[in-house]
Amino acid sequence: MGREDRPVTSTASRESAESAAAHGLVSCLACGLLCRSPAAPGAIRCPRCHACLHPRKPDSIARTWAFLITACILYVPANTLPILETRSLFGSQSNTIMSGVILFWNSGSWFVAALIFFASIVVPLTKLIALALLLISIQRRLAWQPHQRTRLYRLLDFIGRWSMLDIYVTALSVALVQVESLTSMRAGLGAAAFGAVVVLTMLAVQAFDPRLIWDTGNIPEEPNA
Repeated sequence: MGREDRPVTSTASRESAESAAAHGLVSCLACGLLCRSPAAPGAIRCPRCHACLHPRKPDSIARTWAFLITACILYVPANTLPILETRSLFGSQSNTIMSGVILFWNSGSWFVAALIFFASIVVPLTKLIALALLLISIQRRLAWQPHQRTRLYRLLDFIGRWSMLDIYVTALSVALVQVESLTSMRAGLGAAAFGAVVVLTMLAVQAFDPRLIWDTGNIPEEPNA
């Protein structure tokens, strides 16, 4: 093949590529069908699944920030308040997530301690930081690494499907505690805060519109629902 027959794939041509929205097209978020963009928000529905069509998710950035900030606030009591309260004839004891990790580690259950630490502390904190980075990069209109940011969002979406694993790990830690007779156990306020963090991070990921990553110019106005 001669040099003149080779396709031109210069960097300039790739950077000047327009999005589907620029051509009046919108993808259905429910079934993925590419449709003509509605003249007004929610004016038409997808011809295949009848879902409402929007060029971008309504109020995506605002709703994602609301869920994310609330989750960040609750992340502190989730890790500082007791997640498990044990009462017996010999007194009462309260345990946080970190005290449970330390307890299992000192007792030789290193795998369980590492699992609880990763699922209950590392994963939620990573999701909070990653979502904040995505939102900041969009609001500052950064064209930095859109492919990598899209992969990051897909990873967050994948992890979100297994977010309740955090709750299961907490329940596992309760089940593995050696309890004597005449002893009662109940979940503390930390467990409620922890569960709220899990749910809020899942809602934040769902509210986020990854198509905004590719809007390197002005952020399109997000229509109200």
